Amino acid sequence: MARQTIDATLTPQEIESIITALKTIREQLPFLVGLSTQERRQLTKMGRKTQTFTMRSLDMAAQHSDVMPRHLDVEEARRDIALYEALNPILQAVSQLQELLEDTQMLAGSEAYAAARLAYHSAKVSGKKLGIDDIIEDLSKQFRRVRKTPTVVE
Repeated sequence: MARQTIDATLTPQEIESIITALKTIREQLPFLVGLSTQERRQLTKMGRKTQTFTMRSLDMAAQHSDVMPRHLDVEEARRDIALYEALNPILQAVSQLQELLEDTQMLAGSEAYAAARLAYHSAKVSGKKLGIDDIIEDLSKQFRRVRKTPTVVE
């Protein structure tokens, strides 16, 4: 894998502008809901097969409303499937953006950490008696391993 590097900055004004743009997008979707982990687990999920099943079942229900329960609102269910389908390209675009943001953050963090380790090791080797021994000692705590004492079974 070729080593990738990143050299970019974001000004506070750019960050604010991006957050404002995201808020604007959020305002365009006032119907969004949040679910708990338990609620997510309890919901039946729609996939390709169930989407086809749903469409066909709703078509059948509309054509044979005389045998359907009164509380079944086919038009509401059709609006739900239309919303499901309309959200798909938005969700894909947001997922791609999230992946790029996470990868960029990971790369920036990795590069910063690599530079910090290089600085620490250089100071450890060349920084003796330069008045930075306390800092080096404090930084060395990051690399100390806690040894587990074996428990003696009697």
